[in-house]
Amino acid sequence: MKIRMKVHMSGLRNGRPWPPVGQTTELPTGEAQHLCASGIAEEVTDDSPAEETATPPAAETTRAPASEAAEPPAETKRGRGRPRKTPSAGE
Repeated sequence: MKIRMKVHMSGLRNGRPWPPVGQTTELPTGEAQHLCASGIAEEVTDDSPAEETATPPAAETTRAPASEAAEPPAETKRGRGRPRKTPSAGE
């Protein structure tokens, strides 16, 4: 039975990788029916169109607002631990 993959499957089948999404392969009827019933593949018939695969859109890039792009404040934060005591002006 000829099927078209709808989902990417990792691993090997009989020592060969599974076909990529949208590609077809020939499998034994029982195994092909199991994959079709679980939604992993679809049966290929002569009148079924090939599945189109879409490419993801390009990543959007944005600039930080001018207020965020300014230098960080002069006071730096310390990491974990107890805060140090700051000496008082009178000590």
